[in-house]
Amino acid sequence: MPNDGIPIDEELTEIISGAGRRTGAVGNLVARDVSVKPRKAFSVFLFDGDGRLLLQRRAACKYYGHLRPGEAPEAAATARLAEELDVIPEDLTNVGASIYRLRDPAFGLVECVINHVFVGRLLTSPRPDPDEVAEVALATPAELGRMLAGNRFSSWFQAVTEVALIRIPPWLAGLADWREDNSRAPRAG
Repeated sequence: MPNDGIPIDEELTEIISGAGRRTGAVGNLVARDVSVKPRKAFSVFLFDGDGRLLLQRRAACKYYGHLRPGEAPEAAATARLAEELDVIPEDLTNVGASIYRLRDPAFGLVECVINHVFVGRLLTSPRPDPDEVAEVALATPAELGRMLAGNRFSSWFQAVTEVALIRIPPWLAGLADWREDNSRAPRAG
């Protein structure tokens, strides 16, 4: 079957009930059908020593980090960072979850997700796996604000960013700058 520009990922993702209990597993693309129940995913915000946020653009055939059946959110986040970026974060902290149902206009897929949000320190330069990641960049709060104004992110990025930046751990250098700059950042979409 042709790809037609839609990312194909044959891995299974866990489907959950409204109470957060596992009810089964389906293929990652099937999970984006509007009739499918919510699934668990994760997002990781890594900051370097200068307080810049690591951004990545997924490879064209990939979408975002999801939990494999039976996988814990922190274990999934740590494993994918090693697999996709060849980094091991320090102080990886679960700062909450974002729950949303959004349509991604780029692919026409529906995202019905409980997205566990993690924040951590980036101590080494990422070495992206090109099969997983198209490009990486480090952004200051002002740079991220300009990028958001250009609507260069997925439909769910703003939802998870708000969780990460409201609850970021106190160790983050430039904490006040991130909160101040992004509270005024234009909303994507």
